[in-house]
Amino acid sequence: MWVIFAFGSAFFAGVTALLAKCGIRKTDSTAATAIRTVVVLLFSWVMVLLAGSWGDIVSIRGGSWLFLILSGLATGASWLCYFRALQLGDINKVVPIDKSSIVLTLLLAFILLGESVSLTKGLGVALIGAGTLLMIEKKDAAPPRAGRGIGWFWYALGSAVFASLTSLLGKVGISGVESNLGTAIRTGVVLLMAWLMVLIEGKLPKLRGIPRRELMFICLSGLATGGSWLCYYRALQEGPASVVVPIDKLSILVTVAFSYFVLHERLTKKAAAGLFAVVLGTLVMLI
Repeated sequence: MWVIFAFGSAFFAGVTALLAKCGIRKTDSTAATAIRTVVVLLFSWVMVLLAGSWGDIVSIRGGSWLFLILSGLATGASWLCYFRALQLGDINKVVPIDKSSIVLTLLLAFILLGESVSLTKGLGVALIGAGTLLMIEKKDAAPPRAGRGIGWFWYALGSAVFASLTSLLGKVGISGVESNLGTAIRTGVVLLMAWLMVLIEGKLPKLRGIPRRELMFICLSGLATGGSWLCYYRALQEGPASVVVPIDKLSILVTVAFSYFVLHERLTKKAAAGLFAVVLGTLVMLI
């Protein structure tokens, strides 16, 4: 059953990237992150109430609280980097770098969680790494934005690093905790972090001028994120992180498909070959 939840996470994560891209054309990425976190928090606590697990919060151990909080902080940092990268660069460039976090996740799962690294997993990581490089090097689908350079690359790289830490910390923290409740707790931490960044950067006034259309897409991306998280952490709770994470990264297929039909961002032959390598590497890791 955890495999189904992992694929559900991939689908919703792919939709999230597209909706978020549509919601931050004119809206500041940090402000957008804070708003969508509110939506995710409401969504996750509704699921906790429906599952009837809210009473379990008093029985969560101190160690689980610590790792859930750390996972939430890593998630917040990953989000801030990810949506800033989406605002600055093409979605077809940003998403592959973010998904490359699987390489670091596998290494950390081996070192910290004792999960095995087989020959097939090693081959899968090599394919994913090579495919990611091919997709990063693709030419811009549109003229580069003036004055923005390659800043998007460093934000995307930061997103990948923090996403990897999120997976490992979440895997440890969710152990023994009902998955919906664990997701809701983590989201609360992300909410505090996101709004703190809005206050620190003095971006509170920008919330008033958000176009209604973009606000709609931001809220929809929050709902998609909530769905992805609920599936993802349920899968992590029941399955190995070194397999759940690769399945989740297949969301790149959803993202690329939607970006082609909706945003008209096209892949070059080189980037298409990279996408094929990423998908093949992911499937190899599932053997």
